[in-house]
Amino acid sequence: MKRIEYRQLGETLYQEQLENGLDVYILPREGFHEAFATFTTKYGSIDNVFVPRGQKESIRVPDGIAHFLEHKMFDGKDDDVFNTFGEQGAAANAFTSFTRTGYLFSATKQIEKNVKQLLDFVQRPYFTDHSVDKEKGIIAQEIIMYADDPDWRAYFGVIENMFEEHPVRIDVGGNLSSLKEITKEDLYTCYETFYHPSNMVLFIVGPVDPASLMTLVRENQAAKVFPVREEIIRRVIPEGTPAHCAKRTILMPVQMPTCTVGYKEKEPTRQGKDLLKRQLAIQVVLDILFSSSSKAYQSLYKEGDIHGSLAFNYTAEWGFGFSMISGDSHNPNRLVEIITETVKMYQKSGFCDEEANRAIKKKIGVFLRSLNSTNFIAKEFTRYQFNAMNLFDVVPTLEALTVDDLQSVLIDHFTAEYQTICIVRDEEK
Repeated sequence: MKRIEYRQLGETLYQEQLENGLDVYILPREGFHEAFATFTTKYGSIDNVFVPRGQKESIRVPDGIAHFLEHKMFDGKDDDVFNTFGEQGAAANAFTSFTRTGYLFSATKQIEKNVKQLLDFVQRPYFTDHSVDKEKGIIAQEIIMYADDPDWRAYFGVIENMFEEHPVRIDVGGNLSSLKEITKEDLYTCYETFYHPSNMVLFIVGPVDPASLMTLVRENQAAKVFPVREEIIRRVIPEGTPAHCAKRTILMPVQMPTCTVGYKEKEPTRQGKDLLKRQLAIQVVLDILFSSSSKAYQSLYKEGDIHGSLAFNYTAEWGFGFSMISGDSHNPNRLVEIITETVKMYQKSGFCDEEANRAIKKKIGVFLRSLNSTNFIAKEFTRYQFNAMNLFDVVPTLEALTVDDLQSVLIDHFTAEYQTICIVRDEEK
């Protein structure tokens, strides 16, 4: 077991790669009452074309199958997984993103027992034709619910505008048509390909003893038989071309229009420290331009063209990346105008040292506060690992950012041909 110290943050991380390829990370936190564990596979909604384990030709599986598989993993043959966790004082959950599927629990007691339960249920799939058909009705209701959510529609509307072919443009849950195509055999094919321990990470944070917990995980995995490791061959083609569509309007019954402006990433193949630096630089730029203290927000607020605050974020994985700025407004075209004008103004004038340093310090403060949350650490750690980044490099990377770094990403990332807009509003009267 390797011991890794991050002295600046006062953190000590323990890591070991088991014989079956599983990467295990344990972050002890003395003084904390709650432990949080995630068991995550590098498999998400974009992985819809791949070569199944033991085969040579690639196949195309129905959209939304990674999310469907996440749901079905909680169906044990002889027990109810949620009830078992509950009886052991734990709250369990799961999530599916574009690139990951994670299973998790939080608990204040019986931590080792719950870690064993987490490993066992994820590594013991059980699907039947009847249970698969039953789940289709449940997920169909979830898809319909999201279709009625204007923020979700605007979010995916912008993504569909950006990408012409990349599977990130497909809703994580798929659609009602693709849902009908999913079979028990499809689920086993995806599970056997992507749920091998060598494609997964177990991360545990909280008031735990690393030595005893690592021994438990080793013994648990040694008692199971897994196929020989195989390289996973998936088809994900990076798409860094200009936005596929400049603008779209979605008509649906809403009290107030919502507007999202997106900027597509030009070079979506960054990983490691290069990606970490760009991600943090763009997040700082977005905060300077569109936080509640920004000139853009103050202008919108004074003119009555914004309801609430502006939301903004930057998302990047290997193969795709984008930033988004969104808000609710009775005058969405004015909101788009202010966002675009703000970008152009800063591209021309540049950042002053004071506002850049203030935004960087703010970002460091927000991150340090986030480290008080075991939930945040566990979920973010794995995302960083799968992109060859390290969560604990965030602070030194932020401290090393310069005004020139911020100006560089502002000019390079926020360009007109890579911009796209989606407005969700009520039907025209």
